Amino acid sequence: MEYLGWLFACGLLAFIFWVQRQRLGVYFSNESSDSVASLLAAHFQDLPVNDITITERQFPFRVRADLQCAIDEILSTDTKIVHFFGVRREYSNEGVALSDCLVESEHNPVVSVPPEHEELDVGDEELVRVLKTGLWMLEENGTPYVVLLSPSGQYGYVTGLQFQVGTPNSSEGTQIVQAFFKCLEDAIVRAKSYRGKILSLEQGQHSYTGESSGITVHKLRQVERDQVILPEPTIRLLERNVTDFVRIRDRLAQFNQSTKKGLLFYGPPGTGKTHTIHFLSRALEDHTTLLVAAEQVGLLGEYMTLARLLQPSIVVLEDVDLIARNRTKMSNPCEEVMLNKLLNEMDGLKEDADILFVLTTNRPETLEAALAARPGRIDQAIEFPLPDEDGRAKLVRLYSEGVTLTEECIAEIVRRSDGVSAAFIKELMRRVVQYHIERDGSGAINLDDIDNALQEMLFKGGTLNLKLLGASGMQSETPAESKI
Repeated sequence: MEYLGWLFACGLLAFIFWVQRQRLGVYFSNESSDSVASLLAAHFQDLPVNDITITERQFPFRVRADLQCAIDEILSTDTKIVHFFGVRREYSNEGVALSDCLVESEHNPVVSVPPEHEELDVGDEELVRVLKTGLWMLEENGTPYVVLLSPSGQYGYVTGLQFQVGTPNSSEGTQIVQAFFKCLEDAIVRAKSYRGKILSLEQGQHSYTGESSGITVHKLRQVERDQVILPEPTIRLLERNVTDFVRIRDRLAQFNQSTKKGLLFYGPPGTGKTHTIHFLSRALEDHTTLLVAAEQVGLLGEYMTLARLLQPSIVVLEDVDLIARNRTKMSNPCEEVMLNKLLNEMDGLKEDADILFVLTTNRPETLEAALAARPGRIDQAIEFPLPDEDGRAKLVRLYSEGVTLTEECIAEIVRRSDGVSAAFIKELMRRVVQYHIERDGSGAINLDDIDNALQEMLFKGGTLNLKLLGASGMQSETPAESKI
């Protein structure tokens, strides 16, 4: 009886396996409409696989918006789209290749599925819809060919996109491949999705809103020329080394002069360095601005690739002393490697380009001499000092927009704010308005509002508060002396 039981169990398992094979038979059948190999065989009119040639190009993941524009452009021509679909293969961690699609597999075929898209934020009003994986069966002047778009990478991590073009091994097929990739190259060079915008590289692939970018497009606040409140010598240096330089760039190139320039903005915190960068990014409308944070210096090579691709461009490195301090103050070789990378990018062996480097620091004395004391890397240092009386009066008017402020009130603020930064004036005016709202709210600021705000900022928070608010340079006075 035990023997019969074993026979029954084995028979039952064999029957279950047979039923499962029958259920999957349609899926695995060569005649299945889902089988990509059968679709391609019909498309190439039973041309032997050995007579088909495959050409591949790989592109960085961050340029997929421009690649999508190129695909749309190609497909809008006389190219005939025979069929388009997504592709999928089980147990394929490294993605699907066109060779996998051409050869039938009984146990793990490539099958057609709905194409997958994702949406990218490129800084425009509408998101850009891009394809993740897809296969086009195309025909041009009677010659059939196929294009496969799929992710590329290693060890399951996507690092880019690859296009594989399959054509008959003929002169017509070669011409089709060359024209296709030429169109992709032209789209990358034009880079219209990101050109002229304010960018930074995104290390994570997705934001909280769900759309993916790879490149983050920033919408900085609008800063007009009259909102850049600096001493006249500073303004003249900025105009000569930025706007005037850019205006005659073509003429400089004609005389074999470099069209690349390095600027160092230095001065106490809160004196307008970042504010001025916001203005420059808008004033030079045809320039692409790349914002490089100190922690992203490891991506500097990719930033510079983008800067050359999207030139004319501005490369901004804020708080550059974090990565470019004096070598004697460095604690490990990695820091020196990052410094050398920066030095080589600013004045290395690569071709000249229309790039403005703008570096900012609050501690210029700590910078490496090979950076700060060598023309060709830093061509002009521009000081951003604490505002003088005239500057503080202009700042008060700038940041009091929306309320009524008498000349007496402005003079009082100027008198009592010697040695403070522009950032201090901005915060002071916000607190003045807050006290005014709590007292009256009619829109007319009085001296009590100003006194209350100054008392809170200068005395109630102690000396640490003065440093935090950008007022460490002012002469201290007692609360009694400051009373009106």
